[in-house]
Amino acid sequence: MSRLFSPLAVKGLELRNRIVMPPMASSLATEDGAVTEKHFDYYLTRAGVGLIIVEHTFIEPAGRHKPKQLAVYDDRFLPGLKKLAEKIREAGPGVALQLAHAGSNSASSPEPVGPSAVPHPVSGRIPRELTRADLTELLAAYRAAARRAVAAGFSAVEIHGAHGYLLNQFLSPLTNKRRDEYGGSLENRLRFPLEVVTAVREEVGPRYPILYRLGADDNMAGGFTLAEARQIAPKLVEAGVDILDISGGLGGGRPAGAPPAYFAPLAAGIKEVVPVPVILTGGITTPRLAEELLQQGKGDLIGIGRALLAEPDWPRRARRELEV
Repeated sequence: MSRLFSPLAVKGLELRNRIVMPPMASSLATEDGAVTEKHFDYYLTRAGVGLIIVEHTFIEPAGRHKPKQLAVYDDRFLPGLKKLAEKIREAGPGVALQLAHAGSNSASSPEPVGPSAVPHPVSGRIPRELTRADLTELLAAYRAAARRAVAAGFSAVEIHGAHGYLLNQFLSPLTNKRRDEYGGSLENRLRFPLEVVTAVREEVGPRYPILYRLGADDNMAGGFTLAEARQIAPKLVEAGVDILDISGGLGGGRPAGAPPAYFAPLAAGIKEVVPVPVILTGGITTPRLAEELLQQGKGDLIGIGRALLAEPDWPRRARRELEV
């Protein structure tokens, strides 16, 4: 029996197959971040998957990565988000909303913020260092964003902690040079990401699924490593994470010269230390490779990104090739 087309249930999230459309920036929103008609075509033509994770939505204006990014920081965005969640659910897949803050990786904020006033290794921007009061306000923003996701009818939320975004910046020694309880040791660098997970869990309640996109290796000298990710992954689960979505690279994107399934070692390494499902993504283009990775226990779900953009009907072809 095909593992790729077997169902999976996580709390109230019922998935008909294990194919995931990972969050990928579409730049289809209005200038201020509202849903447009183009989003419906973008997602609904790819609704043969088991789970759609709607692209990164910024939780406050200073956390926007770039123009035409979806927003979730204000109630005025709820009507569009509600319609999007409803249309996707009607098409069959589960649907999660990714909550994000770009931190110093923001290309649009006039004054980016971050853990420390050091240049971001990718954007080069030097942020204003976040104060404790700022962190309290950010937790409130994450709470409010999660509340809106629930109100909009999304099946789950995903907290973005990868690709050099704010929570990744707290974990990385390259971007976190703080000397207080939020910097230095791995325990301290994990403190704010854990506070975010705890705040979101308190907001959505015990039965609502929370995903966390974990950048499990910065792929830069002196950065956050898989060994550290293996230490913190169980703590994220203890704080309330139900599914870990594994990625890597402080700048995101495909590593130079990377083979197919290039994040398989990261996902497999995390899967060994947590009791929750793990999403494996990155350079997986063929149905047979996706099936093999699941059969080998490298992950529990498979994210199909660029291949799904190129071929929206990828799940149907996979069903044919795997003779399901």
